[in-house]
Amino acid sequence: MPISHPFLSEDFHIPWSQLTPDGVAAAIDEGLSLGRVNLENIRQLDDSELTYENTFGALESSTDALDRAWNRLNHLDSVLSSDEQRAALNAALPTVTGFYSSISLDTTLWEKLKAFKTSEKFTELDAIRTRYVEESCASFIQSGADLPAEKKTRITEVISRLSEITQKFGENVLDSTNAWELIIDDKSRLAGLPESAIAAAQADAAANNHGTEDQPKWRFTLQAPSMLPVMQHADDEQLRKDLWQARNTIGNSGDYDNTAIIWETLKLRQEKAELLGYKNFADLTLERRMAGNGHTALKFTEDLQPKVVTQALESFEELKAWKAEQTGSEPQLMEPWDSSYWAEKRRKAEYDFDEEELRPYLPLPQVMEGMFDIVTKLFNVSIQERKTIARGGDVDTWHPECQFYELHDNDTKEHLGSFYTDWHPRSSKRGGAWMNSFVTGLPANGDQPRTPHLGLMCGNMTKPIGDQPALMTHREVETIFHEFGHLIHHLLGNVTVKSLSGTNVAWDFVELPSQIMENFCAERESLDMFARHHDTGEAIPDALFKKMTAAKNYMSANIFLRQLSLGKLDLDLHTSLDQYDSSDLDTLCKEILAQYLIPMATETPTIARQFSHIFSSPTGYACGYYSYKWAEVLDADAFTRFKKEGILNPETGKALRDTILSKGNSRPADQLYRDFMGRDPEQAALLERSGITPATA
Repeated sequence: MPISHPFLSEDFHIPWSQLTPDGVAAAIDEGLSLGRVNLENIRQLDDSELTYENTFGALESSTDALDRAWNRLNHLDSVLSSDEQRAALNAALPTVTGFYSSISLDTTLWEKLKAFKTSEKFTELDAIRTRYVEESCASFIQSGADLPAEKKTRITEVISRLSEITQKFGENVLDSTNAWELIIDDKSRLAGLPESAIAAAQADAAANNHGTEDQPKWRFTLQAPSMLPVMQHADDEQLRKDLWQARNTIGNSGDYDNTAIIWETLKLRQEKAELLGYKNFADLTLERRMAGNGHTALKFTEDLQPKVVTQALESFEELKAWKAEQTGSEPQLMEPWDSSYWAEKRRKAEYDFDEEELRPYLPLPQVMEGMFDIVTKLFNVSIQERKTIARGGDVDTWHPECQFYELHDNDTKEHLGSFYTDWHPRSSKRGGAWMNSFVTGLPANGDQPRTPHLGLMCGNMTKPIGDQPALMTHREVETIFHEFGHLIHHLLGNVTVKSLSGTNVAWDFVELPSQIMENFCAERESLDMFARHHDTGEAIPDALFKKMTAAKNYMSANIFLRQLSLGKLDLDLHTSLDQYDSSDLDTLCKEILAQYLIPMATETPTIARQFSHIFSSPTGYACGYYSYKWAEVLDADAFTRFKKEGILNPETGKALRDTILSKGNSRPADQLYRDFMGRDPEQAALLERSGITPATA
């Protein structure tokens, strides 16, 4: 059947400008039709003619067309949302979700797959195809392939409903974020804000038809580059409070209230787990991850908590005392809109360090170029920009701000992959930062040449102002390196089965490549490759670097504890639902996190209603938020090898590429880690890197 819709295009360069809402329905219908035909071909096979190629190999590629259309549509919903596109996506959602969930519940299809797995031909497969067959069978069983018919019907209903309500959760977060703005016409209210933040707010106001050059106004939103400078630097307490209060309305007001969605999602996930024979959704979700079950993940989180909580509480007591000293008052509970502000003031006083001092040394184009140089040195690749249509070239993109790059192997000259970048916020784009893939390629095989990978990385970073390049915070730079770590994991995939390539690994292992890349933002040798003053080209002065290093772990235990709290909340909600059903959500979350929260004068509503990681897809990061800290243990420990052998040592980089980045899920994650380090991971490196003192460890 010929493919006739742009959403289904097999062209490596995706025709983004042709992917319009009016083409969604026909493309999805055609993708579904192709998928059904491909699956029927497997069902019709005689058991005597079963081979890997016509069973599991055919299964892997059976939904390629639909995958392309659905992936692209969901991507556009994330970066260029519109009412028409959202309507088209939601109209297709039940049918597409039902189709995907039906595959593992198809009795005839499952019988054909089992017949091949029990045949002698299965024993003749190489190790990677054997692993794919075993992983696929485990996935089928975990999805309900062996359930009786009535339970399969209910599982399908549960999955369909989860897709609908979690999609709505994400829409509510985006819409409530965009529903709020604050226009300031009195510049005196901006006292304390960095000039970069003031200029960005004025430019944003002008872009939204507020103010003139003679009578400027300043626009603030709930997007991170706009909000965070206010919370850290604005002397106007009311301004900070206004943004704090507005931030708490995300997913938590009127038509955008996500409370009911959260409860329904939790109940449906629990029901799904029980239908499949699991105690709770965490046990179901984590069975094939490194943790193995919810108890292990929760124990990991709870074991770390006492190692950091004392230091976190002491740090905050010191901050309260310092504020009291500065204001001539008695120490008292701090307001949540004051904590970041006073923490930043104390950091400046204690370390003579202001993060804003680093911005001139971190222009986005230079950060990208230096990051590419680091990767080139470590992994023996080269990266070149290819111009987009908006920049006078021939590569189509979804937005004029996007850029496009190609990555080649330096030895073989093979085109390993390409990727898009999209770094700045807009009202049609969801918050946060992320990496995703569009195409998973394959290594050369016999007469078949290598096929390249295609991916992207997105974020919501500081925008450029006028002719000046976008000047990043150090944290934004870490985020860019983080997402590129995910991307390089995808682009360097060298596995002969696509489903086992790149980031298709155990979820609590997937953050290792991304988080290990963040380390290169703090080491002098690698930092000098991208941190150069945008006007003079000078590296960060030694005095500033020393201050930056000295302040690195300022209140780090508090940040550590907050990450643990998010993992704890996620796991408790999914392992103890029977204790919490119909409870008040804010009271419940406060109870769960009683040992993880810093006491404040005003209680903050739970983050759950805007916790998109957990609630904006049927599974997503649900029961998996702990994996950020889990992978931090891995990355801190693994980076000790770079510290020992050389931060930019090509041999160490080659080892990481050969043992982890290129291997995907071709071997279990714990084996891959041992292949690189020669031993199991240890927690000591993370505690040391985070400045957690021995007394609390």
